[in-house]
Amino acid sequence: MRTSLPFFLIVVMSAVALSACSSQATDQGKGMTASADAKAEAIYKKQCLSCHAADLRGKVGPGLQEIGSKMTEQQLFGIIQDGARGMPAFKKVLSTEEIQALSQWLSTKK
Repeated sequence: MRTSLPFFLIVVMSAVALSACSSQATDQGKGMTASADAKAEAIYKKQCLSCHAADLRGKVGPGLQEIGSKMTEQQLFGIIQDGARGMPAFKKVLSTEEIQALSQWLSTKK
């Protein structure tokens, strides 16, 4: 019985330590996501708002409120980068990282 008590304590302490690490990693991930979302929204406001509206409902360009359920992140990246059907290409205006952030953010709109 004495041998199993130290083993039990080690298992319990390890579980507590692992759950604390997991919780901290999740919180950090949320912070990075919020930061990435804020960056993408800033790019959208600067480059896309005039055609797609502040609420993503569309003006001259189509609405983007549910674009993530219609197109993949890769498809959105290609359209933002190279343009399509009246939309200008943004590869000379935005960096690859900015296009990636924007396409990733738009892909979550479902």
